[in-house]
Amino acid sequence: MDRLTSMQIFVRVVEKGGFSAAAEEAGISPTMVGKHVRQLEEQLGVRLLNRTTRRQSLTEIGQLYFERCKQALLEIEAADASVKQMQLLPRGVLRVTAPATFGGLMLTAVIREYLERYPDVELDLSLNDRVVDLVEEGFEVGLRIGPLPDSSLIARPLQPYRAMVCASPDYLARHGAPQTPQQLLEHNCLSFVHGSRYNLWQFSLGGVQHEIEVHGNFRANNGLALRTAALQGIGIIMQPEALLRDEVAAGRLQRLLADYELQHRPMHLVVASNRKMTPKLKSFIDFVLAHFGRDRILDDAVMAPL
Repeated sequence: MDRLTSMQIFVRVVEKGGFSAAAEEAGISPTMVGKHVRQLEEQLGVRLLNRTTRRQSLTEIGQLYFERCKQALLEIEAADASVKQMQLLPRGVLRVTAPATFGGLMLTAVIREYLERYPDVELDLSLNDRVVDLVEEGFEVGLRIGPLPDSSLIARPLQPYRAMVCASPDYLARHGAPQTPQQLLEHNCLSFVHGSRYNLWQFSLGGVQHEIEVHGNFRANNGLALRTAALQGIGIIMQPEALLRDEVAAGRLQRLLADYELQHRPMHLVVASNRKMTPKLKSFIDFVLAHFGRDRILDDAVMAPL
């Protein structure tokens, strides 16, 4: 029989005042309780209990052993609790994938707070504008911009990804500023290549929708490249506010068509449906929702499958 179990049974016998009460609490027979106590006595070579037909009492050495057993069992319980507590703390490497512009500008701008809050987590952030297979490529969580197809992923909506239309003062001095979306057809528009309809820009004003198929002599699959091209006066761009707001504030770019509402792209945080919700993963999800969640409210709501 296991020595630790026998010690636990012995302590129960003393605390409960008899074999029967200890047996009931432990869910075993009184005979088995007696075997545990006898085994301890045989291993120690001493009598721990004085037994009569009516009651049992501790011997002098049994009293000493009882006190030491209680202390040892408390230490073991504390050790087990500390291990469980460690399992509840966020720790280890967390692999995250995010779109290049959002990840590089917005997510990274607040990530110091997360790392200071959870110093035992190492964040491995991969920036990529293609659709990443979380399971195949070993990512625990991803951020995605645009409509989500039906899949086995679990998603939480984030705030929409807002965009603006801009051009440099130099370009506008040479070509003028468009006053309506239709006038974009007369301009050199720089498009972000993502999918087959990369040059379709959508606007709305007063409930009226405008879809403009723009054209230009430069396009790229990277927002930073498009911003650089716009700063050089090559043409007009439509890119996220996070990428352009500092340039607009500094006067290096000028916002256009501000009265029109652009079609903001949905953004989601996604995880694989079979991914275990580890402390590090849950902590990151909660952090992202607190900063970028649609309602910016931190909660423990169950994520809904797509």
